[in-house]
Amino acid sequence: MTTTQAAIVEPGADFTLTGIELTDLQDHEVLVEIKAVGLCHTDLTVASGGLPFPLPGVLGHEGTGIVRQVGAAVTGVTAGDKVVLSFTSCGTCEGCRGGHPAYCVRWLPDNLLAGRRADGSSPLKHNGEEIGGHFFGQSSFAQVAIADERSVVRVETDLDFPLLAPLACGVQTGAGAIWNALQPTAGSSVVVFGVGTVGLAAIMAAALTPATQIIAVDLVDERLELAKQLGATETVNPGSVADVVATLQELTGGGAHCVVEATGNTEVLAQAVQATRIQGHVAIVGAPPFGQTVEVDVNFMLPGRKIHGLTIGDGEIQSIIPALLKLMEQGRFPVEQLVKTYPLDQINSAVKDMESGATIKPTLIP
Repeated sequence: MTTTQAAIVEPGADFTLTGIELTDLQDHEVLVEIKAVGLCHTDLTVASGGLPFPLPGVLGHEGTGIVRQVGAAVTGVTAGDKVVLSFTSCGTCEGCRGGHPAYCVRWLPDNLLAGRRADGSSPLKHNGEEIGGHFFGQSSFAQVAIADERSVVRVETDLDFPLLAPLACGVQTGAGAIWNALQPTAGSSVVVFGVGTVGLAAIMAAALTPATQIIAVDLVDERLELAKQLGATETVNPGSVADVVATLQELTGGGAHCVVEATGNTEVLAQAVQATRIQGHVAIVGAPPFGQTVEVDVNFMLPGRKIHGLTIGDGEIQSIIPALLKLMEQGRFPVEQLVKTYPLDQINSAVKDMESGATIKPTLIP
């Protein structure tokens, strides 16, 4: 179809900006001019070879931009529409039909692992050879992306594109953990382990519930200070206390009602479970490398405690993304405090800043 610039990555290597060729649109695909795309830890896990996505390839799964062309069977958007690109799903399985597309039976291959469409083809070529694409149905570290229709959300807002991109994954994941899974009731205590984009979004979402105690846990004091600005009532730095679980049990008067684990560290997950009270509820949103496990004391769990695994906050993207946008427009969900923009050709600098903690949500501008 066309040649465009994109950030290609080889296993364990830096991203390289180069030309790629896009194949023809299939019937249920959309061509999107990318105006901004968020950088997420999942991108870095794949780029490092931590997940079996076929590389070389183009990653990026928090794209936003303008629709330039639609496939023959597309009905939800038209050329000129402003859109956010999120995850894709099949639309026909039990999870999709039940309003939980994040639990689609094809979620892993179609979003994270295959690097191909369901028919086995890639929408991307480099030097005439197919490369890994179709990442989250979009591969949006590029000037132009081919996206599945089911990953595309039409939006009507005057907010700048860099503020829209994080809604596709990170912000949606944190907010969904609170609203869709934990659902704090009046007087609840909420503890959030890890206050990057996902954790801070969880804190902002918890601040809009009847929860009266919201505790942020992180090793970086600057992030804890931001967490307080965004709704945390208290903070804990595990490096500054003798026993983080005991500290949280004391602060919450016997353990938290609701806990979000957003670090992807299994040792932290074990602490998150131990920090709950009777009938406490843990939502796991941080993903470690495949195969890692956590030991659980069965007798500790029997008094009504729950561990809840979540993908993208169990979000239905056509509902949660517009809701988040409305809250942002009302000044009640200040995502702008998380975002710093970089040109796409500075993606490697953005990676370093995210890994060092200097930037919470790097957002790339093609």
